[in-house]
Order: sequence, then C-alpha cells, then structure tokens
Amino acid sequence: MFAATLSNSTSLSEEASVSSGTRVQPADFSCLNPLLPTFSDHHPPLKVKKKRSLPGNPDPDAEVIALSPKTLLATNRFVCEICNKGFQRDQNLQLHRRGHNLPWKLKQRNSKEVKKKAYVCPEPTCVHHHPSRALGDLTGIKKHYCRKHGEKKWKCEKCSKVYAVQSDWKAHSKTCGTREYRCDCGTLFSRKDSFITHRAFCDALAEESARLSANQLAMAAA
Repeated sequence: MFAATLSNSTSLSEEASVSSGTRVQPADFSCLNPLLPTFSDHHPPLKVKKKRSLPGNPDPDAEVIALSPKTLLATNRFVCEICNKGFQRDQNLQLHRRGHNLPWKLKQRNSKEVKKKAYVCPEPTCVHHHPSRALGDLTGIKKHYCRKHGEKKWKCEKCSKVYAVQSDWKAHSKTCGTREYRCDCGTLFSRKDSFITHRAFCDALAEESARLSANQLAMAAA
C-alpha cells in the first residue's frame, strides 16, 4: 500500500507540473523509509592532510640552539668517570653508571614541559646558520654539516666517489656497480649522475654535428 501511495503522489506531482507549465521536483520520501535512496548527494567532508614543515623552517616557538663544530661532531659528550667510556646521550650514560653501582637517574619528561628545539649550522656562511633557517633535529644538523662543510673521508672502492657521512657511503656501496646506464652513443655508466652529465654533452654534440651537416649540404646545393 505504501508503494501505491508513492505512485499516486508522484503522478499527482507530475500532473501539477504539466498543468502549471513549471517543473516540480518529486518529493523526497526517504525520511519515511530509510531503505529508499535520497535525491540529494551527500559527500563526506574531505580530511585536510597536515603538511610537514620544510627543512629550514623551524617552529616559531622552538628553542634555537647553536653548537660548535667540535661539540656537534663529538661522539663522547658524556663520559663515565670510572672507565672513561663515552656516550652521545646522558640517558645512556646514566644506564651505564648503574653497571658500576653508581648513583644514576633518568630524567622524567613531562609532555607539557617538553619544548621543541632547532639547531643552527656552525658554518657562518651557510644559509642554515641563521635562526630562521635552523633545522629541527640534532641528527639532521649533524649530517647537514658533514655533507656540506665536512671532510669526505668515506671512499667507494668501485667508483672512487667520496662521502662525508658513513650511512651515505654504505647506501651507495650497496648499489654501486649493480646498475647500468647506456647512452645512445654506446657508452656505459654505473652512476646516474655521470650518465646525465655525459648525455647532456652528447646530445649537444649531436645537435651541433647535425647543424654543421645541414649547412654543408646547403652550401653544396647553392
């Protein structure tokens, strides 16, 4: 009987629209029967993904810290007074002191008291030396300083490429020599950067040769 009611109501609305000359939208009975589809499209609100801060754009409320190159690159900032073993973090030293039966204490951090930190590059000429371009973590500023301003002492035995960060050297060593890049001229390269440099030069040389050949043909035809 409910279906008949719907049919009659729809017919009456269509007849009214024809007699008046104005199109009338059919009534929405979805509120009476939840199984019926609605006539309007309801789209859920889109979730806005929070963007990560770009390198060199620290939080305005972060504490800016400037470390000397010696302190930044130190591997034993915290030293045990018994065995002279060094640690990068005070927490690790405190755990080590427990083995010597020395007083030890781990810092209990309160989430409300934790303040973000940002680190500037020790190199005065670097763009990240300014507090407004500080980097947001100690590991990041350490790798940046080594890559851009440090000594490159890690050398690949296959291609002689040198690195200032050991992890970069290890990652390169795993793939060095396992990839091949072939130029149209037939030259093979194991490193992508060398291939790109060669390809740009090779393409420019091919274009110049084609231009000279076209000029010679034009002169010969004249």
